[in-house]
Amino acid sequence: MSHQAIWDASRHTLGVTQLDHAHQEFIGQVATLIKASDAEFPALFQALINHTRDHFMTEGQLMRESQYPGLAMHEGEHHRVLGELQQLNRTLKRGRMPLVRAFVKQGLPEWFDNHLSMMDAALVAYLKIMASKNV
Repeated sequence: MSHQAIWDASRHTLGVTQLDHAHQEFIGQVATLIKASDAEFPALFQALINHTRDHFMTEGQLMRESQYPGLAMHEGEHHRVLGELQQLNRTLKRGRMPLVRAFVKQGLPEWFDNHLSMMDAALVAYLKIMASKNV
């Protein structure tokens, strides 16, 4: 399956508004980056990093508050991806835009689809079970 920076409600909606909104925004930013001019790209890439960092912090807080058992693995993945984005930002500042553009176009949509369908979906399933126990 080809991964594209397009929001697919049937595949991407998890049913937790806060997460769905952040994920939709992420996909929108990636799509904008793919179409951006070389002049616009660096600032938009930094905005994507900022959005991703904020989203990961919010998600981490949600996992801690709910005592999610998969917290360590899930946050480990967040740290790895954020580190990769920051490394790519340094690569971008060294003038290697084609490399970063290729990652944004191919690597990021693929990572997003996989992370959402495995890690985020497992988190949401856990949150829903916990919510049903607290009724």
